[in-house]
Amino acid sequence: MANFQIVAREDFSAVTYLLEVHHPMMARAAQPGQFVIVMLNEQGERIPLTIADFDRNKGTITLVIQAVGKTTRQMQQECRVGTALYGLVGPMGIPSPLSHARKAICVGGGLGVAPIFPQARAMKENGAYVIGVVGFRNKELVFWEDKFRAVCDEFIICTDDGSAGIKGLVTTGIEQAIAAHPDIDEVIAIGPPIMMRGCAEATRPHGIKTMVSLNPVMVDGTGMCGGCRVKIGNQVKFACVDGPDFDGHQVDFDDLMTRLRRYTKEERMALDHWEASCRMHTAINTAVDTTTNR
Repeated sequence: MANFQIVAREDFSAVTYLLEVHHPMMARAAQPGQFVIVMLNEQGERIPLTIADFDRNKGTITLVIQAVGKTTRQMQQECRVGTALYGLVGPMGIPSPLSHARKAICVGGGLGVAPIFPQARAMKENGAYVIGVVGFRNKELVFWEDKFRAVCDEFIICTDDGSAGIKGLVTTGIEQAIAAHPDIDEVIAIGPPIMMRGCAEATRPHGIKTMVSLNPVMVDGTGMCGGCRVKIGNQVKFACVDGPDFDGHQVDFDDLMTRLRRYTKEERMALDHWEASCRMHTAINTAVDTTTNR
């Protein structure tokens, strides 16, 4: 299997980091809304990551990752410029439909801020008036502000503590935008399920089309394993091949969040085992260094 070189890295916070990976064919094929399946090494698990950006001229795709589980923490530790990913499959999923909205709100919360950027850029390139709304816990976690301002006609930052932009959740930003623009045609939201549900409920009374990008448990990314099934209205869909974008007003978010918690115990065990191995490795290296110094 080919290796895919990491050509740039940026750390936004203690847990959030960016990897730019060289893959010319994927960069040419990628579209907003799509994702990739990544393997760090030959024994590693397959994890789905949304494509946060792509540069066809440089031949690269950009991934923004939050170190929350065993694999993403291991990637945070091991993925440096000059190293490579063992496996990278994609682009996968149905690209976000080219919207004909004249005025749209693109909403990103937490890690969803990164993948909403190509959506906002595509909207702007298609002639829409774009209002960007992004949410963070505090000012220190804000990233890509300049990139968003370059493609958004209006840009609203929301922080939990009010240290940047307006104080409140992204729904506060949505309500502010709707109050100023009653002619909003569409809202696109990406982020934690509870955030996307909040966005859908904020737009429901106004009858505004609201699309969300779902992140269920996924293994193969081809619809075979069935792990990524979600309930949309009275239908069962598979996020990897039918999505990941769905009508937010039809998504059963309770079912989605229940399924996301399904392997919490196993994920915790894998993380604990990896952390124990890291501590043991560090202790052995320290002992060897001490012996050598003698």
